[in-house]
Amino acid sequence: MKGRIYIEKPIMVNYRMDRHWEHIDYHSHQEYEIYFFHAGSCRYLIHDQIYDLEPGDILLMDGMALHKPNTSPNSEYVRSMIHFSPQWIEGALKEVSGLNLLDVFQKLHYCLIRTNENEESRQLEKLISRLEEVYRSKDFTGVLKETEMKILLLQILVQVNRLGQIDSLKLPGKKAEKEEHAENIAAYIQEHYHQKITVASIGEALNLSKSYTSHVFKEMTGFTIMEYVMGCRLNRVKYLLEAEPKKALKEIAHDSGFESVSHFSRYFKEKVGMTAKVYRNLRLKKYSEENV
Repeated sequence: MKGRIYIEKPIMVNYRMDRHWEHIDYHSHQEYEIYFFHAGSCRYLIHDQIYDLEPGDILLMDGMALHKPNTSPNSEYVRSMIHFSPQWIEGALKEVSGLNLLDVFQKLHYCLIRTNENEESRQLEKLISRLEEVYRSKDFTGVLKETEMKILLLQILVQVNRLGQIDSLKLPGKKAEKEEHAENIAAYIQEHYHQKITVASIGEALNLSKSYTSHVFKEMTGFTIMEYVMGCRLNRVKYLLEAEPKKALKEIAHDSGFESVSHFSRYFKEKVGMTAKVYRNLRLKKYSEENV
C-alpha cells in the first residue's frame, strides 16, 4: 500500500474486517479516522506512540499523523474503520450546534480510548454496523442515502465523545523498556528527520548501540528506521506542497530532508503514484472546490 491513502468518496466504512493486507506502509490521509479494534493481535503506531491494542480499543486520528498497524499474518486481526471528510459532516454538525464533536480530532490529533468492551462500546459497534449497511446499500441512493449516513455518523461521533469522557481518553500504563526505547527513537526522528540522519547517529544521541537501535525499532514497529525517516519526510513534503503552493519543489525537497531533487522526485512518485507537481495541483483543486 502506498504512503498515502486516497479516498474518492467523502466517507468510507468497513465493519469487522478480518483480511490482512500484504504490506501497509507508514501512511497519512486528509480524512479523519475512527478505528475500532475487535479481536486478534495488533501493535499500532501513531506519530511517535506505540499502542498494544486490546479488544474494544478505539483510536481516533486526524489522519495527518503518520500511522501504521503492525500485525502478524499468522494471528487474527479484526477491526472496523470509518474514514470521513470533516467538510462533509460540518454542515450537519452546525445545524445541531455540534461542531465541538470534532475537537478530539482537531485538538488532540490522535488518541486511544480503552473501553474494555463495555456497553457503550457495544452500542457504538451497532451504529458502525448500520452505517456500513447504508453505505453499501444499492436499494436507495442520492439525498436519502446521504442524509441517513450523516445522521448515523453524528450518532457515532456523540457515542465516541461519550466514551472518551467515560474513559478519560486514558492511555495504557507503564510501557515495557523496549517500547520506551522505540518511542524515544521515533520521537528523535520526528525532531531531526529534516537533517542528515543515520542509525548510528540516532543510537549515539540516545545512548544506544547501533545494532540495538536498529533491532528494537524493527521489532517493536515492524519496519526499519530509514523507512520511518522517509515516511516523516514524505509527510512533510505533502504538507508543504499544499500549505505553500508557490514554494519551489527544490526548496520543499531540501526543507524536508531530501539530499537531492532527483531522489525526492523518484521516491515521491514511487510512494504516492504521481509526481509532486500533479499531487499539488490535485490537492489545491480539491481545496478550492470544497471552499466554493
